[in-house]
Amino acid sequence: MNPLWLAGSIFLLTYALIVSEKIHRTISALLGGLAMILFVVPQETAFHAIDWNVIFLLAGMMIIANVIKETGLFQWIAFQAVNLGKGDPFRVLVILSLITAVSSAFLDNVTIVVLIAPVTLFVASSLRVSPVPFLIAEILASNIGGMATLVGDPPNILIGSAANIDFLTFIANMGPISVIILLVFILMSRFMFKKDLVIHDDTATPISDLDASSLITDPKLLRKSLIIMTGVILGFLFHGALHLEPATIALIGAVFLMLWSKSDPHYALRDIEWTTLFFFFGLFITVEAIVEVGLIEIIADLALDLTGGDVSFTSILLIWFSAIASGIVDNIPYTATMIPIVKSLTQVMPAEPLWWSLALGACLGGNLTIVGAAANVIVVSLADKSGHPISFKHFLRYGFLTTFMSLVLASGYVWIRYL
Repeated sequence: MNPLWLAGSIFLLTYALIVSEKIHRTISALLGGLAMILFVVPQETAFHAIDWNVIFLLAGMMIIANVIKETGLFQWIAFQAVNLGKGDPFRVLVILSLITAVSSAFLDNVTIVVLIAPVTLFVASSLRVSPVPFLIAEILASNIGGMATLVGDPPNILIGSAANIDFLTFIANMGPISVIILLVFILMSRFMFKKDLVIHDDTATPISDLDASSLITDPKLLRKSLIIMTGVILGFLFHGALHLEPATIALIGAVFLMLWSKSDPHYALRDIEWTTLFFFFGLFITVEAIVEVGLIEIIADLALDLTGGDVSFTSILLIWFSAIASGIVDNIPYTATMIPIVKSLTQVMPAEPLWWSLALGACLGGNLTIVGAAANVIVVSLADKSGHPISFKHFLRYGFLTTFMSLVLASGYVWIRYL
């Protein structure tokens, strides 16, 4: 069989298994990846496709989060959020969403959801409501906030490097529309999540009845953790000057925190979300195969050929096509594939609207499905582990509405500002 058709068939079957949830998504992704190795791409090419920067960044931050959660810090943050929201589940959802979005703009959104998810689970338990609407809202908010800066979302880093865009230029262009979309999302969240925030009568102790000072169980470990975490955040912000990848910085922080706190590595490593990491192994290999045979490039070229060289049409199409494609194949490999195509288009069209259109579409498309962005997969895995699974269809119901709203606003923004 033609490698193009074979790779496409394996990819569609893999994605169908992930969507159907008949088999756990990690097993589905690994089956797809192994099939690609057996029938489409060499093993060396497949393994080279695994983005170890993403894998080690996740692993390092998971280790740090596992140590920090032993201090009671997450419970303390939860206490403050609930008090600020006066115990109302919807108000607390808005507060946690805003914290997630703002934090994701200045720190990688994957890192933020790793840290905020344990807080959310504790809050939901204390308020006696399901954590699912909180977690979904935080996923959506993390991707919206993450698109505002160069370091907030992995596709931004790829685009900034390719187009030689610095941090301040990036935030000046992407920040305004990110704020607008976030505010509209908060308004929409009332009718999207309000009906799901039903308080259940059980014996859980309301968090407002707790003593805030008692929530910090290990002040000494907390001080050490905050010092290490501050160093990691500074490392992320200045990783270019340090000539270190974020993954290296995260692993350095994780190792030093375990060393300084004398944490048991068996415990710290045991709580890493291995199912999530192996899901990414399979997904990276599966997507690399369809990139290797040229399938994504063919589809992208066909879509862009429809524009006939018109920059306005090309920019708007690029936003929508990028969003849909990113929701299907994950926005990191999609962005990497589209960068050379956009570069070639900038030879005959103004570059500015094309780069921002690609960034907007890739970041916002991450909200479309549970596999659209790394942050989505992390939170869904944590929800599964806590006994509150989020199905593909359930997430799509909220992701579609949020993505559609975001793309309409993004299209208007690009049209008004750049075209």
